Amino acid sequence: MSALVTRLAGGATKLHDPVSARLADEFLTVPLGTVSRCVADVRACAEHLGIDATPEVVERVAREHLLALVNSAPPPRSPR
Repeated sequence: MSALVTRLAGGATKLHDPVSARLADEFLTVPLGTVSRCVADVRACAEHLGIDATPEVVERVAREHLLALVNSAPPPRSPR
């Protein structure tokens, strides 16, 4: 089940999945599509493994994945 994204007037975006919306508010530098895809992937993986994919579990695991994504980005290059 993927999250739906709606573009509002003025470029604002509303995520219909509450887990994706909370994580998108927390990870402002990560594109919304990446956040919603991460949440959907975590949910699918949990269900595939037979784990009860509660919103709390999905949010916790997706947050860890997003933190790894943000922390693995190389630092900005300084001008020479």
